[in-house]
Amino acid sequence: MESRQKRQVRRSALAEPAFRRYFPASWFSSLGSWMLRFLLGWSAWDLTESATWVGLVAALMLAPAFVLSPLFGIVSDRVNPRHGLIVSMGVHAGIGIAGTVFLVTELFNLNVLLLLAFAMGAVTSGHSPMRLALIPLLVQRDALPSAVGLSAMTFNVARIIGPALGAWLISQWGAGSAFALSVAMFTGSALVLLSLRGIGQRAPKPREPFRQQLTAGLRYASQHSGIRLLFALTVVNGLLARTTIELLPALSGALLGGKADDLAALTASAGVGSILGGLIVSRQSADLSRLLHMVMMAIGSATLLMMSLHWMQDLWRLGGLVALLAMCATMAGTGCQTMTQLSVEEDFRGRVISLWTLLAMGAPALGSALFGHLSDQLGFVVVLASAAGVGLAAVMVFYLRRSALLGRT
Repeated sequence: MESRQKRQVRRSALAEPAFRRYFPASWFSSLGSWMLRFLLGWSAWDLTESATWVGLVAALMLAPAFVLSPLFGIVSDRVNPRHGLIVSMGVHAGIGIAGTVFLVTELFNLNVLLLLAFAMGAVTSGHSPMRLALIPLLVQRDALPSAVGLSAMTFNVARIIGPALGAWLISQWGAGSAFALSVAMFTGSALVLLSLRGIGQRAPKPREPFRQQLTAGLRYASQHSGIRLLFALTVVNGLLARTTIELLPALSGALLGGKADDLAALTASAGVGSILGGLIVSRQSADLSRLLHMVMMAIGSATLLMMSLHWMQDLWRLGGLVALLAMCATMAGTGCQTMTQLSVEEDFRGRVISLWTLLAMGAPALGSALFGHLSDQLGFVVVLASAAGVGLAAVMVFYLRRSALLGRT
């Protein structure tokens, strides 16, 4: 009986028919998203050769989550998340179309780039809560860590393929062709989602006013000591490892010269590391204690990697560091997401996950803008090593407070 329970605890999400039907849409969406992110980040350095502007563009792709994620969290509690994802794919495709048109007409400039980056941030603010609200509706609780880990692996395999395709298309036919291919990816995802009838439906519930629902969600999260701890860990991970990954265009430019091929190689390295991190999480059981220790070890390891940046001055060594850092960031981020999904009550899931999304996206947005500017003044090595030292101290404090989460279960 005990061995059977252990097997059930580690149930694969791919054993769930609904998740298998949804999985191809996740692939198309992730490929398109990473192509767009790569193109916008590369364009920022190509137009300005400034870490400040690269950081600002990265921030604009994340910062709208501060305002919009809580609102979309309420919406995701009210509607079928599949419908929200279909709308998201349409908006993503619109961004790709706009990029293609501006490049073909030779009107692409810094103002256009900032506008497209902000649009990307706004639609991602809605896409993430919808996606995270849909996944628990596709699998049983014992398959949830597998579903989160597999989704992270998909996202990060796309982190390799998407930028590699983008860099190749830039070198062969220009950035406009890469924007156009991203449109095809989002269209493919929308078509798969449209075919998934019967997925994501929930029993209708009485609807309270938006403000009342938002207040109730904030109150629930603030009074749940375990969720507060997970939010704090998410912020630390976002300000450290995630911010460093977001600044790859500037790191590549400052340390390696800023070629599209070098940035694609570093982005691919981050993808490889993230795949490994997602695989590790996908093999975990629904055990909060084990997951929490994994997250804290991952963040602590990330701080040590950031402190070693001084010795990573060529593509191979920097690529290795980026791969390990991305692995740690993925383990910490998906681990926090999984624990939040396991800890929250169903009635508050969309709102709490939207708050998690706000922090997961907002922390790198703040870090990218701040660290990008400081790095122009002081250099990446000094800024990132100093931030890592503060982060390591924070993780030690959080470790002493781990009973806040474990005592709730």
